[in-house]
Amino acid sequence: MIRWTSRRPATLLGTVALAAGLASAGCDAPPAGDGPPALQTAGQGASTQAQRQAATAAVNEGRRTALVEATSRVAPAVVSITVTSRQRIQPRSPWENFFVPEGSERLVQSYGTGFVARANGVIITNQHVVAGAERILVTLSDGTEAQARVLGEDPTTDIAILRVERTGLPVAPVGRSADLMIGEWVLAMGNPYTFMLGNSEPTVTAGVVSATGRDIIPSPGQPGLYLDMIQTDAAINPGNSGGPLTNALGEVVGVNSSILSSTGGSIGLGFAIPIERALGVAEEILRTGSVRRAWTGLDVAGPEAMRDWRQAGGVVVTAVAPGGPAARAGVREGDVLVEADGRRLRNYLDWEAVKLDLHVGDSVVVSRRAGGPEGAATRATIVTGDLPSVTAEKVTVMRDLQLLTVTPAIQAERGLRSESGALVFRLSEQVSRATGLATGDVIIGVNRAPVRAAEEFAAALEALRRGQPFRITFERRGQYLYTDLVFR
Repeated sequence: MIRWTSRRPATLLGTVALAAGLASAGCDAPPAGDGPPALQTAGQGASTQAQRQAATAAVNEGRRTALVEATSRVAPAVVSITVTSRQRIQPRSPWENFFVPEGSERLVQSYGTGFVARANGVIITNQHVVAGAERILVTLSDGTEAQARVLGEDPTTDIAILRVERTGLPVAPVGRSADLMIGEWVLAMGNPYTFMLGNSEPTVTAGVVSATGRDIIPSPGQPGLYLDMIQTDAAINPGNSGGPLTNALGEVVGVNSSILSSTGGSIGLGFAIPIERALGVAEEILRTGSVRRAWTGLDVAGPEAMRDWRQAGGVVVTAVAPGGPAARAGVREGDVLVEADGRRLRNYLDWEAVKLDLHVGDSVVVSRRAGGPEGAATRATIVTGDLPSVTAEKVTVMRDLQLLTVTPAIQAERGLRSESGALVFRLSEQVSRATGLATGDVIIGVNRAPVRAAEEFAAALEALRRGQPFRITFERRGQYLYTDLVFR
């Protein structure tokens, strides 16, 4: 068992002070003596040389800190990812409509990072790095390139698994995020602005664990829902997505995924997906080719109740599916869930974080107050099942869902928080039942891709494959919600 004390990087201060003392001693004038001047000078020279060598060795030993060692362990497994995809050209003004044919597309390149999880070429990265990719090129640590294919992707967790036809690759050591301590050193590795750099070495930035268990709610600029994240002030910049976050032992504890920034660059608010979640997704994809979402059979109060969680003392169950896992466990509408598997539930995001790491067939023990905050406290064990297939035919959605691109005038008229997106102007009852959308909703994202116009939503639907699960994020009455669907 390795204890925390071994994580602390070696300090340079004591070694450098010792080296400075040795060097200073070597530079002192020799004491006066009776010996011949020539013999005295020779002795002084030999002594000074030995002292300088000792001082240099001491400094070099101090330079090789724990963070240097950690970098050397993980860097060989870090890869750069270049993605080629098609992007629909959106006219930026009515004037451009005359010159840009409807449906025009262009090839674009984007960049990200990943790390080798298995020596036979299995690579972990972010799903948003490879979303919609037509071609994926991986640059390995030795500078060679290889075509990669997507083995599977899970937009909900933002994890994708790639494979290159190589063997004997260096594998990143894996640690645990569960025992991270606030303030301990971490390293973020990646390839920001890959196309501007001249070699394949990853960029390394250092920082500390700023917080754990962070939940990031959807917003117009960030439509995805990130849950139970590791927050760090290690610089994460464009191109770092999918790279490893490591501890001072050189073990991967997270997958760099997102930042909060008003500039597009790092301002010290970076977030990483816990490595346990990433590995769970990877194992399921490697075993079955896809990720099955666990179903608990209950809904809880959403964003509208976040300000009242102190009064409720937990999350209020708003619906229970008849015959579903929660109903079989005795959970009823109106119950207040206080804990789940020992985790305190303060709002719907905490409950979503618990569900995110559940697999089909897992059991989750919930503490609940029957009928409300004042009810009797009991425990119930929910055995999860398969998520029911809520499907939506692509053709039906495209035909029966009428959208308008949000403009400043529409935003002001409707009092919307979103400055852009696709406003649901009219939809059929069938599509409403299938998708959960309603008139007046503003669609701001599909999976983790932002939707800024009605045409972008149509393009996102067209890019989905048959049987692929996807998430629509939307604004409704000032709150950001989402619905999970599968195209058949």
